[in-house]
Amino acid sequence: MPISTAHKNYDVAVIGGGMIGPALAIGLAERGMKVCILDEGDDVLRVARGNFGLVWFQGKGFGMPRYVEWSRRSAKLYPSFAAELKENTGVDIGHANPGGLELLLGDEELAHRRHFIGQIYQQGGGNEYEVEFLDRKQTESMLPGIRLGDEVVGASYSPIDGHVNPLFLLRAMHTRFQQLGGTYLPHHRVSGVVKNGQAYDLQTAAGTVSAPKVVIAAGHGLRELGPPLGLNIPIRPQRGHILVTERTQQILPMPMSAFRQTREGSIMLGVSAEEAGYNDMVDTATIAKIAQRAGRIIPALRNLNIVRTWAALRVLTPDKCPVYQESQSHPGIYAVASHSGVTLAAVNAKVASGWIADDPAPEEFEAFSSERFNAQKTA
Repeated sequence: MPISTAHKNYDVAVIGGGMIGPALAIGLAERGMKVCILDEGDDVLRVARGNFGLVWFQGKGFGMPRYVEWSRRSAKLYPSFAAELKENTGVDIGHANPGGLELLLGDEELAHRRHFIGQIYQQGGGNEYEVEFLDRKQTESMLPGIRLGDEVVGASYSPIDGHVNPLFLLRAMHTRFQQLGGTYLPHHRVSGVVKNGQAYDLQTAAGTVSAPKVVIAAGHGLRELGPPLGLNIPIRPQRGHILVTERTQQILPMPMSAFRQTREGSIMLGVSAEEAGYNDMVDTATIAKIAQRAGRIIPALRNLNIVRTWAALRVLTPDKCPVYQESQSHPGIYAVASHSGVTLAAVNAKVASGWIADDPAPEEFEAFSSERFNAQKTA
C-alpha cells in the first residue's frame, strides 16, 4: 500500500513520471525548488517505456519554424546533459550524435521526402536547415560494409541527429531528480486539482499534495486533467510498433529513422503509425510489414531473429508539434504535451523548467500555445 502523503507541501508538483515530467523536475530542483513527481502504477499507458530512443531533428517542425529551432536547441544541449547525468548518477544513457539517415525506397519516396524537407526549409525564410540529400553511392559511403537493397535510391541526412537508450535516460533522470532532493510519489494517480488559497490541492487515493504551481506532464492523462483547469488541449493517441532483433556485431554506424542499433548489439526496427485509438495491443500484420520493409532496405537484417516486439501510444497534437501552456483561468497550472519526450529532454531540463520557475518564456514559446488550434478552427 502506498504511504499516505496527506497535505504535504511543495513549491511545484509535477504530474507524470515519463520523459517530460522528470526532465522538467530536474531543472526545477536545480533551481532550488522543492519538487515532487506524482506518478501512477505500472498498469497505465507508459509511452516513455515504449520509446525508440531517437534524438531527432530532421523532419520535425513542419508548419512551425519555432519547433525546428526548439528541436535543434535540445539536440545541441544533449552532450552536456548526458555528461551531467553520467557524472552525477553513474548512468550512461548511451547518447551518441553521429548524424542520422532516412533511407528511401524508390523515386516516389525520394520525391515526397524532397518536397517535405523543402517545405520545412522554405518556411524558415532561408534560415539554415541542416538536412541534405544523398544519392545511393553517397549513402553507401556512410554505411561501410552494409549492402543496401536494390530499391534504395538514397537518403536524407542530418548531422544533428543522434540517439540514446531511452530506459537508461528515464532511470538517470529519476535518479538525478531524487539526488537533488526531489520527492517521487508512485501510485499517486491524481483524480482532481482544487484551488486552496494560494496553492492547489492535488487529490490522490494516497492523500493530498499541495503546491502553488502544478505541471501536468501526464501524457494521455492530460485529456482528463486539463479541461477542468482551463487547459483544453486536443491530443490523441497514435500507435507505433517496435521490433528488436537478437544481438549481432556492430553494423550500423548511425541511427536511422527506422533502424537503431543499441550498444549491446540488438537492432531496433520501427516505427509504425496507426490510428487505433487507445488500443496498444501488438498487431501481427503491422510487425510483418515493418520486418519486410527492413529486409528490403538492408537485406542482411533478414538473417536476424526477432526476439521481442511491443506497441505504444504516442501523444499527438493535431499538428504534431508540442504544447507549453499556462492556464489563464488557473494561473500556476502548466501543461506540457509532446510526442518527442526523448528529443526534448535536454531543453526541457535546461530551458523549459525556467519558464515554470518564472524566468522569461523562451522565444520559441510564442508558437507553442494551444490557442493556435482555436485560431485554426475559426480561420
